[in-house]
Amino acid sequence: MAIEDDIALFSRVPTLSLLGSAALQVLAIGAEQRDYGFGARLFAQGEPADSGFIVRHGSFRVASDDGSEAVAGQNALIGEMALVVTMARPATATALEESSVLRISRSLFQRVLESHPDAAMRLRDEFAARSNVASGAMARVGATLR
Repeated sequence: MAIEDDIALFSRVPTLSLLGSAALQVLAIGAEQRDYGFGARLFAQGEPADSGFIVRHGSFRVASDDGSEAVAGQNALIGEMALVVTMARPATATALEESSVLRISRSLFQRVLESHPDAAMRLRDEFAARSNVASGAMARVGATLR
């Protein structure tokens, strides 16, 4: 696919859309396409996480050992936190059908944030807002348990 198609795909991903067109262009140039057949593993729980994946087409079952699972379909970002922090994969992702992803390495993502400080600030603000929402929810749950 053309770079313009990848930029359009990235702009439909809520987290990435915050970065702006110049940053998305750099990500699109550096992203790597990978294709998976039914049942193929994108990654396994516990593996080092060094990248995130945008589902171009198809879908993946993302499941952890604790029984939680979700389906990530077209335009989904799988492994968002791996783009910004060193971590192990918290779940296993397996293709539910013929699927294609664009892989964004953490090193590429961090270079983009370093060269686009306005994009980095927008992303930081989004993560902070999410953290505040989660903290508030945990406080409300804690209050009901007392």
